[in-house]
Amino acid sequence: MQARILLVEDEVNMARTLAKNLERAGHAVEHAPHGEAALARLGEASFDVVLTDLKMPVMDGMALLRAMHERRLAPAVVVLTGYGTIESAVEAMKLGAADYLIKDARPQEILFTIERVLKLDALKRENARLRGEIGRLHGFGELIGESAPMKETYRVLNTVAGNKSTVLVSGESGTGKELVARTIHERGALAAHPFVAINCAGLSETLLDSQLFGHRRGAFTGAVHDHDGVFRAAEGGTLFLDEVAEIPLSLQAKFLRAVEQREVTPLGASLPVPVDVRLIAATNRDLEGEVRAGRFRQDLYYRLNVVHLALPPLRARPEDIPLLVEHFLRRFSREYQVAAKRLAAEVMERLRTYAWPGNVRELQNTIERAFALAAAETITLDDLPAAVRGLPSPDAPALDLSDVPTLEEAERRLFAAALRKSGGNKNEAARLLGIDRQRLYRKIEKYGLT
Repeated sequence: MQARILLVEDEVNMARTLAKNLERAGHAVEHAPHGEAALARLGEASFDVVLTDLKMPVMDGMALLRAMHERRLAPAVVVLTGYGTIESAVEAMKLGAADYLIKDARPQEILFTIERVLKLDALKRENARLRGEIGRLHGFGELIGESAPMKETYRVLNTVAGNKSTVLVSGESGTGKELVARTIHERGALAAHPFVAINCAGLSETLLDSQLFGHRRGAFTGAVHDHDGVFRAAEGGTLFLDEVAEIPLSLQAKFLRAVEQREVTPLGASLPVPVDVRLIAATNRDLEGEVRAGRFRQDLYYRLNVVHLALPPLRARPEDIPLLVEHFLRRFSREYQVAAKRLAAEVMERLRTYAWPGNVRELQNTIERAFALAAAETITLDDLPAAVRGLPSPDAPALDLSDVPTLEEAERRLFAAALRKSGGNKNEAARLLGIDRQRLYRKIEKYGLT
């Protein structure tokens, strides 16, 4: 297996001998006298292997390895070391080096090590390629699923990723609206430009105005510096507006102008500033209903609803649950650095039949909880939350079912129940409800909850 090798060695005679042996075996060799020169060469050309000494002037081998790791440079690294620096070589391998060689190793041993590293690197690349192929078979980017609703989602995503159309993503909390927005951005021509996300819920009108459009120094109390705002921060890229229905009606006219004219006027400024961004908005509300109720401008709705992408809830695609579970099992195995876990048969059956009101986010939290609690390699029903197992929560409030409550009363009871279940911990209550803390605070104030 022939390769391009970058030899990093400050001793001229040693470098000449090593290069001669490698070239006789059919490899192409370039020489750099220290790490800094090697790093510059790696920025100009591609190499299969970097064979580097540890002790060198200007930049030593360890510093070169760290720089390669930070810049995510691809070549495999083999470290050259003396007898007295084996510990340093082992430390270098912890930083990503593939192997190490003693400096006076026989030529055949050096060639054997290079050959083995090349084969291992080729296997890693092939493994990564196959994982990508499997991911494409079962999903689209980081989106997982091969059900009919998800295939329709992928079709629309593939189309809109190739243009700059404004997209409105709707769906229940936990269905992955921000992940969809990131996928559109990363699959399109704007991928090299910024992706900026802002949650429009929970901010006062002045703060939201400042976050969206920016402000000038002195525009309001506490404005000690100029602030560009997210429209300008996303210049040339994508701006994702989550919970767009939460924009106050009084601010929607200014927002409409930004969408229509692609220009913003910062608080405290007299002249508008042009912006060039792709807009993706998301909501878990029925925007048409909000328009009919007078809480959302009709003209703004039409401007945002150029391409509408409705994400299906998890209960509408139960055939995707095993794929999602397998994805989360692999993910948490890597994150927890433990052996892969498997599910007992009755666990998978329960996961498939549960309604998942919190959608994919709730499924992810359930698998992570099981990873944290399961002592054995097999996850059992006892490792699942009571709600998923179908058991009533011991501290769940009893609802009066003699009549059907109004939607507002049902929401008040739900928020009160979450606060009771969390023992008054607002962070935990917001997590249980699948919302951010600012929105929880607004509901607490609205309903007078303590």
